[in-house]
Amino acid sequence: MPTQPADTQSKPTVAIIGAGPAGLMAAEQIASAGIAVEVFDSKPSVARKFLLAGIGGMNITHAEPYEDFVTRYGEARPYLQPMLDAFTPQQLRDWIHDLGIETFVGSSNRVFPTGMKAAPLLRAWLHRLREQGVVFHPRHRWSGWVDGQPQAGWRFDTPDGEIVRRFDAVVLALGGASWAKLGSDGRWFEPLAKAGITLNPLLPSNCGFEMNWSAFVQERFGGTPIKNIALSITTPGGREITRKGEFLITGYGIEGSLIYALSAPLRDLLFSDSEQPAELRLDWLPAHREETIQTKLSQPRKGLSFANLLRKRLHLPPVTSALLKECCPQLDTQDPKAIARALKSMPLRPVATRPIDEAISSAGGVPFDEVNSALMLNKLPGVFVAGEMLDWEAPTGGYLLTGCFATGKRAGQGLVRWMSID
Repeated sequence: MPTQPADTQSKPTVAIIGAGPAGLMAAEQIASAGIAVEVFDSKPSVARKFLLAGIGGMNITHAEPYEDFVTRYGEARPYLQPMLDAFTPQQLRDWIHDLGIETFVGSSNRVFPTGMKAAPLLRAWLHRLREQGVVFHPRHRWSGWVDGQPQAGWRFDTPDGEIVRRFDAVVLALGGASWAKLGSDGRWFEPLAKAGITLNPLLPSNCGFEMNWSAFVQERFGGTPIKNIALSITTPGGREITRKGEFLITGYGIEGSLIYALSAPLRDLLFSDSEQPAELRLDWLPAHREETIQTKLSQPRKGLSFANLLRKRLHLPPVTSALLKECCPQLDTQDPKAIARALKSMPLRPVATRPIDEAISSAGGVPFDEVNSALMLNKLPGVFVAGEMLDWEAPTGGYLLTGCFATGKRAGQGLVRWMSID
């Protein structure tokens, strides 16, 4: 197998492996410091997941109050907040504006580039990086180290066979394990584990869940949106979380923005040994008290079927009666009090997550106690980690991208400082 000799140049050699938002942001920090940097990626072009995510509208960040924004990172907040403080959502917007792309705040405080697309932003960014001297190596898949040691050489599979390179410092930004066809396939897990890095299992995040729907629900209501409702969950730690919005009934179960927002605690309950059920509670009428609903249902029915009763008295769609019968099989549809109680807290009990490759993002990976505050691996000096390789997660709505940018900036700046000290 042909092997390219390691570089013997006296000037520092720095690499970014993974050309998504975190990797590109790290490259910008390093290049801005006057250090030559090369970016390696397994795909023919960069930032493929970033581009695909932007097809329906590039939600780049979120404009809610910052004190609320940082809470969206859950248990990882203590680690991520210093990085977010150093690259806030507003600073991210300013950075985009400096690339010549304007942004605006849409519904629900989500922030988008003008034009809603990722491609113009990426083109402007790549132009800046190339002007800074960043060199890109597409179709270079990192496959591990020579003898399992970074200092012995970094191995890459290329169209011309395997090559080996040596670097003074590296930022790994290879993503998680969702959307493998776009590059985030989790293949980095094995070489890091062999190097003695403690890793947490990669798990689906912002994912759909499978339900044991009847054939009737699958065929009649698959693809039906459930709107203007609230979902609640009690976390494994006993905390109550409630979110309002909408989600989608699918042939296999449930998905959509409101499901994604609660996917982490729901997944954790599914995968835990706890006796606590993995359950969401659906409130069909969050603006109405249970007593008010009961009063409306207590009026004479005048021959109305259950579905028509809910439609005429409460303006609820046909899917409501179908799901109540599915999820509350013991419900007495002649008892107004029981119906009102079920409408305010209908259980949804999924049986599994969808496969990780279908998930929008993933959790797990490199725990924060395996890196220092600059995101350098404690056991591999000179090797930094950024983006979804780190063990954190956040809901959709711009939080994921903001976290990737912030960790990429921290890793890039950390590498620059380490090079100057070293």
